[in-house]
Amino acid sequence: MPKPTPVIIYTDGACLGNPGPGGYGVVLLAGKHRKELSGGFALTTNNRMELLAAIVGLQALTRRCRVLLYTDSQYLRDGIEKGWAKRWRAHGWHRNKKEMAKNADLWQRLLDLCEKHEVSLRWVPGHSGVPENERCDALAMDAAQAPNLPPDPGYPIKS
Repeated sequence: MPKPTPVIIYTDGACLGNPGPGGYGVVLLAGKHRKELSGGFALTTNNRMELLAAIVGLQALTRRCRVLLYTDSQYLRDGIEKGWAKRWRAHGWHRNKKEMAKNADLWQRLLDLCEKHEVSLRWVPGHSGVPENERCDALAMDAAQAPNLPPDPGYPIKS
């Protein structure tokens, strides 16, 4: 089996109001290659855009990769690195006896992608001058402000 390709992914999500119009930005780096991705929705949340940025970045990979994913979202990092999302999935997307996990649709997609690749997440402070994180923020903000954004099919979450 070939060794996984090393890839660095930076991600960010943005929301103008929370909820409100939102966007995500992604920068993928693999060797000499660089790719930027972005998109947005008319009504969503910041956490959904943070998760979607990671999903879009991982979906862009065409083969099994060893991914170092940088995010300024502790929600995203902790959900994967601390095993929260796997635990929620194992319990039918319940956080506890009374509360359902939010954004289960996106967590499921993200977990599936993390199982296809070797993914490690690293937290980077937002707006701290890290060039690729700043670029992702700009992509996400531009996307959130784009005209005629489509609806986020997972928001608002129907019970």
